[in-house]
Amino acid sequence: MEINVVILAAGRGKRMHSDKAKVLHILAGKPLLRHVLDSVVQSGVHKIYIIYGHGGEAVPQAATTYQANFILQEPQLGTGHAVQQAIPHMPQDGVTLVLYGDVPLIQSVTIKKMLAVSDKLVLLTTLLDNPTGYGRIERDNQGNITRIIEDKDCTPTQSAIKEVNTGILAVPTRRLGIWLAQLENKNSQGEYYLTDIVAMAVADGVSIQTEQPVHEWEVIGINSKAQLAE
Repeated sequence: MEINVVILAAGRGKRMHSDKAKVLHILAGKPLLRHVLDSVVQSGVHKIYIIYGHGGEAVPQAATTYQANFILQEPQLGTGHAVQQAIPHMPQDGVTLVLYGDVPLIQSVTIKKMLAVSDKLVLLTTLLDNPTGYGRIERDNQGNITRIIEDKDCTPTQSAIKEVNTGILAVPTRRLGIWLAQLENKNSQGEYYLTDIVAMAVADGVSIQTEQPVHEWEVIGINSKAQLAE
């Protein structure tokens, strides 16, 4: 089975107040992106696709020691649009895992958990006392996931949901390509959300499984210099 890992690394990160691409900010002596890449390599995956944009060629240059494919996203129209850029370059048989270049502490053991299932959509979720800023996991009365609602699109009732989407997911590659082609940008941001494929999986009768990280800090994203310092 072909295993692909797509790392989203195209964002500028306005809240970093820097011209440097967000994934190139330094944590513990190396760029954020390289922390993610090291965990991917340690998990045994070698088909790596990095979607870059802001920062231009500085992003590929920061990861020249890794055997990765670099794909430019221009313009940048959201996470779903970013993953769309990788689809033509990947083998269609197997599974694709989506990671984020600004979530640097993800561990190889969690990556392996996500890739243990080949025929389902697997979401990495976690419970947060303060879920502000994260997409909420909506479930039906039987506990089955029905969709993910982005924070900006939540009603007050949905905002109170504690289970959140980390953005990290694994999905059969062939289905991923079909669902991405159906994405629309009818939301408050005018972007193509990768998370919208969850509702498509439900409609197609594809089983959805959730996994949790071994450590909660693995899924902390960095959106500001204060978060980087923390």
